[in-house]
Amino acid sequence: MDITEVARRSGVPASTLRFYEQKGLIASVGRRGLRRTFDPRVVERLALIALGSAAGFSLDEIARMFLPDGRPHIDRQMLSVKAQELDQTIRRLSAMRDGLRHAAACPAPSHMECPSFRRLLAAAASEAGRKKPGRPRVNAPVNRTRTKTALAR
Repeated sequence: MDITEVARRSGVPASTLRFYEQKGLIASVGRRGLRRTFDPRVVERLALIALGSAAGFSLDEIARMFLPDGRPHIDRQMLSVKAQELDQTIRRLSAMRDGLRHAAACPAPSHMECPSFRRLLAAAASEAGRKKPGRPRVNAPVNRTRTKTALAR
């Protein structure tokens, strides 16, 4: 399949396919004129990359999920650790959601007078203090919607 067909079938833009090839996540099998060609199994590999990315794995982590011959070899311990991270994220976001719902309906004259809102502020300040500065997470965008979502974080 040429790169246009892979992009059409997978929903991954050709520019991202070229980026993934540069990163070693996929490999073309040749060229047809100036266009890269890929084995049809690349579509399944792209689905695995999309799944890993959606789960929050970095591209480097995803690359380690494949053997040198391209077959998937997913470390179950790595999946377990990621699941635990997601559990923590879910708990943090659930608490944030509940705090925002309370703040929206709070009868206090001002949000700054609301004890629940003040706890939400303190939690946000604490979270900001725990983040490591200067190391933003970078993932190649799979589509424009994901990119906008990632930028909004």
